[in-house]
Amino acid sequence: MSEHLSFIYREEFWFISAFLNTKKISGKETAKKIEDFIKHKFENLTSKDFYRRLTVELKEIIIDMVQNISIECSWVPYLESFPYRDENTDREFNTLGFFQFKVEHYPNQPLKKEKLKPMLIQQIPYLFVKDLKEFFKDSIYTGILIDTESPVYVFLTSNNTKPSVIEWTQENIEKYKKLIGYWTEIYSGQWEDYSEILYTKRIENNLSNRLSELHFIRRNSGFVYMREESYEKFFDYMMKYVIGTTPKMRAVLFALRSISEALDLLFLKTQSEMFQYLKSIEMKIKNLRLLRGLIQTNLSTIYNELDYNRRQHYTSVLKHLLVEFEIESVVKRVNEKFTTIYDAMQDLYYKKSEEAQEKTERGLNLLNLLFGAGVLADLAGVIMLSLDLQKGTLFTSILYGLIGVVIIGILSLTIFYYIYMRIQLRKPDIALTVDAIIEDQKGNVVLIKRKYPPFRDYFALPGGFIKKGENPTEAVIREVKEETNLNIKVQSKLGVYNKEGRDPRGNVHTTVYKCRIIGDTSEMRGGDDSKKAELIPLDQLKTVELAFDHKKILSDANLIK
Repeated sequence: MSEHLSFIYREEFWFISAFLNTKKISGKETAKKIEDFIKHKFENLTSKDFYRRLTVELKEIIIDMVQNISIECSWVPYLESFPYRDENTDREFNTLGFFQFKVEHYPNQPLKKEKLKPMLIQQIPYLFVKDLKEFFKDSIYTGILIDTESPVYVFLTSNNTKPSVIEWTQENIEKYKKLIGYWTEIYSGQWEDYSEILYTKRIENNLSNRLSELHFIRRNSGFVYMREESYEKFFDYMMKYVIGTTPKMRAVLFALRSISEALDLLFLKTQSEMFQYLKSIEMKIKNLRLLRGLIQTNLSTIYNELDYNRRQHYTSVLKHLLVEFEIESVVKRVNEKFTTIYDAMQDLYYKKSEEAQEKTERGLNLLNLLFGAGVLADLAGVIMLSLDLQKGTLFTSILYGLIGVVIIGILSLTIFYYIYMRIQLRKPDIALTVDAIIEDQKGNVVLIKRKYPPFRDYFALPGGFIKKGENPTEAVIREVKEETNLNIKVQSKLGVYNKEGRDPRGNVHTTVYKCRIIGDTSEMRGGDDSKKAELIPLDQLKTVELAFDHKKILSDANLIK
C-alpha cells in the first residue's frame, strides 16, 4: 500500500448552542435569517475582512471557498420549558437548543473538493463567528443568547480516500496518525513539528466498530470517514446517533456552564457590602436549582440509555461524550457552588436578622428605660395630681400639667419610633446610584464599556453606587473620575429612574445628571469597573449595545432620536 494517503472532503456540520425565548422570537425564522445573512457576508468577503495574518495567496483561496459554499441553517430545540435568566443581561429564555448548519464547499466541483485540507477549512468558522456576533447585535434578537465563548463545533465528513480502499486496522490508524490527527482536531492547524505524543493522543478513541470507517469526536470538532457506499446507505444513522448526539451534549455543557457562571455572580452579590437584595438573590437561586434538576433529569435519561440500550456503537458514543465534555466534573462543581452560596445566604440572613433585632431593640430599650426608671409610674402620679386642681395652687397644677405633657410626649415619640422601625424593616432594600450624561463640544457622548456583570462588555453611562455619607453630586463626580479619569462639573439633574426590573441586581434607584467636562478628553481612559472609556458620536448611539435602561435615559435627554 502506498505510504501517501489523503481524505477527500465530503461536507461538514456546524453547531452552536443557544437559549431561545419562543415568546419573543421564532427559532425557525431566525435560522433562515442567519442563513441569508451569512451567505450575503460570504459572497461579499474581501481580503480586508480577515483579522489574522494570512498570506495573500491563502486569503484568495479562502475567499474562493466561501464564495462557493452551500449553507443550510436550522434551529433544533433540545430542552423545552427550560426557564433560564441570563445574570449578565437579565434577559429571559425558555428553551435550550442549538443552531445546526449543513455546510458544503464546492458542492458541484469535485476536483476542488479533493484539494481541501483542514488548515483551509478551519479558517471559515472564525469568519463565521465574527459575522454571527454582528448579526445578533440587532436589538430584535434579544430573545436569543448564543454560546460565543466556545468555538463553533465543526464536524467534518469524508466518503473517499486516495488510495480508495483501506482497512482501518489499529496498525493503519497508527501508520497514518498524523493525517488523521489533522482532520480530528480542526482548530489545531497542522504544524510539521508537532510531537508524536500529540498525534497519538489525537487518534485515541476511534468510536467506529467497522474497519471501513473512522469516527472521532473531540471537544471542539469531530471527524467521520465512511466509504462511499456506506455513506450513501447509512449516513442517516450516523447523523442521528453520532453527529446529532454531539451538539445535544454540548448544549447541556453550555447550560451547566451558564448555571455555574450565574452562581459565581450571585455569590459575588452576597459578598457585596454596597448592595444585598436577598429576596432577589433567593429567587434566582431557586430558579437555578430548578434548571439543575431539569439537566439532571435529562442526564438520568442518558444514563438509562447506557444501562439498557443494546446499540453498542451508540452507547460508546454517549460514554465518550460524557468524558470528552467532562459533564460529571462540571455537575460536581455546580453542586459545590450551590453549597457555597447556601452557606453565604445563611450568613447573610443571620446578619440581617441581627440588624433587624438591633433596630427593634433600640425602641424597646427606650421603653425599658422608662419603665425601669419608674418614669411611667411617676407619669400616672403627675396626671392624677394635675387633675386634682382643688388640692393645690394654680401654679402647682400648671407645673404638674406641663410635666405630664412632656412625659406623655416622650412616651408617644418612643412608641412612634418603635412602630416606625418595624415598618422600615418590612420595606424592600433600595440601592441608590448615580449616572452621568457627558457631552463634549463636538457632539460626542462619553460611554464606558463595563468590565463586570451585569451587562459585562456592554456600553453604559459612567456612574455607580452612592457611598455612605456621600451626596449624589459628590458621588457622580467621584464615579466619573474613577471610571473615565475625567473631571466634570454637574450642570443639571435629568431625573430619577426607579422602574421595577430596570437593574438585575434588585431595587436600584438612579439619579441622572447632565455634566460637562472640565479640561479636555486627552487623559480619558478606563478604570475600576470600566474596560475602557470612549467618545461615541450621537449618530452611533442607536447601534451600540447599552446596559440597563440607558437607551431610554439618552432618549429622555434627546440624544437618541
